[in-house]
Amino acid sequence: MTTNKSITERIFQAVGFELLAILICTPLLAWLMKKPMLEMGAVTVLIALLALGWNVVFNRYFDRMLARMNIAHSAWVRVLHALLFEGGLIVMGVPLIAWWLSVSLWQAFLLDIGVLLFFLPYTYVYHWGYDVLRERFTTRRACQN
Repeated sequence: MTTNKSITERIFQAVGFELLAILICTPLLAWLMKKPMLEMGAVTVLIALLALGWNVVFNRYFDRMLARMNIAHSAWVRVLHALLFEGGLIVMGVPLIAWWLSVSLWQAFLLDIGVLLFFLPYTYVYHWGYDVLRERFTTRRACQN
């Protein structure tokens, strides 16, 4: 599988990831936390913007590392990808969540861990699905040329 993705494609991939996550998380978090949809939507969008930037940067360097080390996107590599991506997002996101929702860092961390339980499999499945669809698309395009 080719990992050479343009910055435009990386942005497309990251925006798709975040938009789908916002659509799933906003109503779920508003319901679970008994907060207004607008308030949870705002914090979800804030974290999504942070994650969007992190996604583009992280995936670029992660793919470069895999290419340099000649490592394929195996299941274990995808697990490592999800863990490293979400770990970095926790470090950056917990202070923002605490500030926005006026809660302690510990409370924000616990909330983030709860969200992480959703995002670990979501990250794995989204990027696997994206890669499968991308491979089919590029193979079909190559066959047509």
